[in-house]
Amino acid sequence: MALLTRIRGPRDLDRLTPAQLAALAEEIRRFLVDEVSKTGGHLGPNLGVVELTIALHRVFDSPRDRILFDTGHQSYVHKLLTGRQDFSRLRMKGGLSGYPSRAESEHDVIENSHASTVLGYADGLAKANQLQGHHDRPVVAVIGDGALTGGMAWEALNNIADAKDRPLVIVVNDNERSYSPTIGGLANHLATLRTTKGYERFLTWGKDALQRTPVVGQPLFETLHGAKKGLKDFIAPQGMFEDLGLKYIGPIDGHDLVALESALTKARGFGGPVIVHCITEKGRGYRAAEQNDEDRFHAVGVIHPETGLPIKSAGKDWTGVFADEMVAIGRERKDVVGITAAMLHPVGLAPFAKAFPDRIFDVGIAEQHAAVSAAGLATAGLHPVVAVYATFLNRAFDQVLMDVALHKLGVTFVLDRAGVTGADGASHNGMWDMSIMNLVPTLHLAAPRDADQLRAQLREAVEVDDAPTVVRYSKGAVGPAVPSLGRIGGMDVLREAGEDRPDVLIVSVGALAPLCLETAELLAAEGLSVTVVDPRWVKPVDEALPGLAARHRVVVTVEDNGRAGGVGSAVAQALRDADVDVPLRDFGIPQEFLDHATRDEIMAEIGLTAPAISAKVAALVAKQERVEV
Repeated sequence: MALLTRIRGPRDLDRLTPAQLAALAEEIRRFLVDEVSKTGGHLGPNLGVVELTIALHRVFDSPRDRILFDTGHQSYVHKLLTGRQDFSRLRMKGGLSGYPSRAESEHDVIENSHASTVLGYADGLAKANQLQGHHDRPVVAVIGDGALTGGMAWEALNNIADAKDRPLVIVVNDNERSYSPTIGGLANHLATLRTTKGYERFLTWGKDALQRTPVVGQPLFETLHGAKKGLKDFIAPQGMFEDLGLKYIGPIDGHDLVALESALTKARGFGGPVIVHCITEKGRGYRAAEQNDEDRFHAVGVIHPETGLPIKSAGKDWTGVFADEMVAIGRERKDVVGITAAMLHPVGLAPFAKAFPDRIFDVGIAEQHAAVSAAGLATAGLHPVVAVYATFLNRAFDQVLMDVALHKLGVTFVLDRAGVTGADGASHNGMWDMSIMNLVPTLHLAAPRDADQLRAQLREAVEVDDAPTVVRYSKGAVGPAVPSLGRIGGMDVLREAGEDRPDVLIVSVGALAPLCLETAELLAAEGLSVTVVDPRWVKPVDEALPGLAARHRVVVTVEDNGRAGGVGSAVAQALRDADVDVPLRDFGIPQEFLDHATRDEIMAEIGLTAPAISAKVAALVAKQERVEV
């Protein structure tokens, strides 16, 4: 690593010869494979942007010139070139974030690890530069072909194209993939730009895809189709971008440093909005990644660097349980269809897609469209299952509210990675979904505690045909089954107090059932009697819960969701509405952005451990006893 260790900032690249730059690229790839294999992380995307990132930092002067990364999981090379070469604790507490981090470096401008937002940021920064008189400071936005499938990207392009004199360089990192291969009309267009051979292919793309493009598509197609343009403009791919008002440069070999620097230098000197279209290879230089058709090692755990195989074999995880049950349901019900937002494999819909290829729809990175498209499918009598990460459902709130719930449509949203996820940091913790969904009238929300309940509640969800349903579950391995001792209303009783007026009622939410039972054991050791119930469906609040709460001295809710507006808030409201004045204490995730660390470390920091909860509950009971005396 003789060259890499000499790079302490971007300007150290200036003195390297072409041969040294090529050697540096290979050093970086070896470093990434060696280091990320020890910690896990986003390996494939970073292997694909080595030369591109080197070229960006040679041509542009960061941080004076703002370089922005959409999503940001491809920023590891950027970190290395800006002086951050200790990857020993990547994505761990106290170590480097897996995404750009403003706390780490002045070279990290934004922390947008939800996709398709970078062009909006770039538009705003370019406008600010213009207003502040910084006409010689281009803004550079690096966006993948997958992120370009998001509607926000096209909304931003519509504004960017309107300003001919704002220096803004859009670098399209086109590797034909987001997680898995990128699909859709825009993806087909980028393929056309890679391989354009003639009039018919380009015009076919225009007819089939361009007319579906928001805002600019129809006028642009009409322009292209008109007689004012010659055959050359039909064939040349830059014609379409120039009709948008965007200068087009490319396609460029994204692994050719000379070509990249030449193209980026031209873009920098243009003085207005420019698209530089770069063709890259995800996972480049690492055979195990290159041969992985699923996602080219988009994200890996700890692996053997030579083989790419996991160090430890994982047990059955929540996603796998969902995947198997979806296939089983699909065999029984032909009306059930699946929808994914560019995450077919990560959310577990790949087996369903293999079994029922005509009943799966990948809409690209477009959660809002996924929800509305699902509403259309439901209107026609089908039952869509929309599977996304919990953190990404935030983006589709309005559509769940106004397009699904308002129309009383049977759409099931399955939320993976709910609760504290840990290593990916603030943007990926699924701590907002229950608060947001609690606002939606008629919606039913299930939080399974184990694999058996996930199977059962998924089936219950798809039986609802007049309201949206949500099933949310955690990341990682699913634990052993937590048995029920019986039911009160629709709630499973996990522990019985055995007294007429028990001390504590614990309302356990989802995968935190083992934690709640451990808390009950600690309280019992102090002489307190405890009932533990799992509501199963946390929205609406079970009608039997207020009556059960009235028979206890205190009520405690424990959830892996933000405390504001979560299950605890809903239970408190239900008790007030029923005139039940039992003291209630809600335990959950504080409303703050949590730094990256392991899940256990974060849970300990925020007080979601059995010792911490039991100590506070015991103090609450003691206080209540004093009041009663």
